[in-house]
Amino acid sequence: MVQARVSPVQTGKRREGSIVKVLSHGLTQVVGTYDSAQTFGFVIPDDAKIGQDIFVPKEHSKGAVSGHKVIVEITDYGKKGKKPEGKVIEIIGHINDPGTDILSLIKAYDLPMEFPVRVLNQAQRAAKEVSPADMAGRMDLRDWQTVTIDGDDAKDLDDAITLTKEDGVYSLGVHIADVSNYVQEHSALDAEALERGTSVYLVDRVIPMLPHTLSNGICSLNQGENRLTLSCIMKIDAKGRVIDHKIAETVICVDRRMSYTNVKKILEDKDPAVTEEYKELVPMFLLMEELAAILRDKRKKRGSIDFDFPETKIHLDKEGHPVEILPYERNVATKIIEDFMLIANETVAEDFFWQQMPFVYRTHDNPDGEKIQKLSAFINNFGYSIHIGQDEIHPKELQKLLQKIEGTPEELLISRLTLRSMKQAKYGVISTGHFGLAASYYCHFTSPIRRYPDLQIHRIIKDCLRGRMKETRIAHYDKILPEVAKHSSETERRAEEAERETEKLKKAEYMSKRIGEVFEGVISGVTAWGLYVELPNTIEGLVHITSLTDDYYVYLEDTYELMGEATNRRYKLGQKVKVKAVKADTLLRTVDFELAE
Repeated sequence: MVQARVSPVQTGKRREGSIVKVLSHGLTQVVGTYDSAQTFGFVIPDDAKIGQDIFVPKEHSKGAVSGHKVIVEITDYGKKGKKPEGKVIEIIGHINDPGTDILSLIKAYDLPMEFPVRVLNQAQRAAKEVSPADMAGRMDLRDWQTVTIDGDDAKDLDDAITLTKEDGVYSLGVHIADVSNYVQEHSALDAEALERGTSVYLVDRVIPMLPHTLSNGICSLNQGENRLTLSCIMKIDAKGRVIDHKIAETVICVDRRMSYTNVKKILEDKDPAVTEEYKELVPMFLLMEELAAILRDKRKKRGSIDFDFPETKIHLDKEGHPVEILPYERNVATKIIEDFMLIANETVAEDFFWQQMPFVYRTHDNPDGEKIQKLSAFINNFGYSIHIGQDEIHPKELQKLLQKIEGTPEELLISRLTLRSMKQAKYGVISTGHFGLAASYYCHFTSPIRRYPDLQIHRIIKDCLRGRMKETRIAHYDKILPEVAKHSSETERRAEEAERETEKLKKAEYMSKRIGEVFEGVISGVTAWGLYVELPNTIEGLVHITSLTDDYYVYLEDTYELMGEATNRRYKLGQKVKVKAVKADTLLRTVDFELAE
């Protein structure tokens, strides 16, 4: 926060001013590496944007030695010719110790790690086995054939599926762990979950929103256990229309815990051994494939945009070092679950929109008109066009564009630019629609173990189901929900950034062992300072413009190209190139390449 003096001089609409005094600093703590001198030490910040080392008097070093990762609190911000000064408030670990690198990032993003004792005790008390009293008054679905389908190593299973078909109508049940039964509003558990906002999935650990006694225990829909759930049971016709639905408090008992891998083996690979092992469930899986295809087709027809960029799967050894980095592709099983969760989320959001109840929606605004105009101008170079009406674009236009470019050399380039032209999804209390899904109503209902908005929605649903949504309750939600939505959007951004940075860290570490090796990649970004090249395993590095010594290259902003002035050689997005790894910096989390012939 600063105090400024406004100048009487006016330039156009703008007034000029000067900063008189800094009242308070936003940055009070810094994570960095401690370096010891004889009578003092200093901390080299991890964040490259902090341009100065921080001086630490010996008596304020907390016994840190050279190479320790520390958190330093700034006590004096310094001035010209004088370094900022601080004191060490926590030693994270030595730079060479396994896990210290990730821990440093966790601290830098201020992600809460340990749960307070009160919260753990409360979770312990809440995690009682499901009793007959708990099940009273609930729809009993324990005799319905039910499965969970998750990743091989998932432990927090918050969604289960039932599916039957009669007279051409599908009956799809999406059953979600009734977390709000165990996490009471205003409790210490609830306050902690709201503060965290979301679980964070880092390369070597999960930082959960709720303690494991709940998230991996009573709230996890484990095979063969009675579990309390909130269900959205939908009747869906052959065209994918939800012709009827019921939202209810239920109790289920999962028949089998399935993995995406095994469902893929049954449906895609037609693996005889796996098919035999789960033979009593195979008809339901075939039905799932059938219904998911109908739902996907319906979404496609209305214009839903599906970006299929591979995610990254990083395998670490016991010491936390990356041994393998692979692209993680979606398969038939992951898509089925995705399709079923989407339809449940839409159905719940639309139901509560028409009830005109206070609610938390998942919204995705229309893209910025200027960015879409730029995209339109760029794709014209390739002979493509999109229809823009009065500065607005329908998602169907972008979807049609992505279909047209499928399999072409420019596919990667145009799909990336299309993604960059879109806004970020967020949480809000007004249903403004979801552009990317081409959906008028959308919310997050299906993951209350790991996302606070879902848990918040569950409370609202249960208040309505139990007839408790009176004026005082409505006023209560109207008061708290805007802040819940805003905070949840912020914690989601923080989690995404931390996840991305830990991946970049491990990718840099992986490449540091492969300096001098040559790889084939694709130009994924072109800037005035060089080319970004992405390898098939999703690792991205920079070919700095200064390393292009065969010519003087200029950046052509309109076509995203670097062009050699003398040779007219061009490097553009989507082009295949061979690169040599020349540098990898785990502190900056960057990889440098040079072009290899």
